[in-house]
Amino acid sequence: MKIAYYTTASGRSPVIDYIKRQVKKERAGLIEALEAIEIFGFDAPRMSFRQIRDKLWEIRIKRGLSHRIFYVVVVKNEMVLLHAYQKKSQKAPKKEIELAKKRMKEIL
Repeated sequence: MKIAYYTTASGRSPVIDYIKRQVKKERAGLIEALEAIEIFGFDAPRMSFRQIRDKLWEIRIKRGLSHRIFYVVVVKNEMVLLHAYQKKSQKAPKKEIELAKKRMKEIL
């Protein structure tokens, strides 16, 4: 699976920025998880994938803290990572979903 990153008009990637803000151990876990997705695709260990709405999906990374990354699959073997956040409640916050949906619309 090829991973691409959503970039803003100013050239920033919110997901890469999120990863860089993490402490070393968490950053390493996130990078390891994304590398596993590139190698194993949806069969990557210690994470799960679930549909949020329509073409918007979420990666649930089960390493260290609870991280969530929203993504969209644009072509068969390529996903675009749209938005990441640290899970703190049972349900995904509405503002996180809305931001990811807005970015998804820009991609599609």
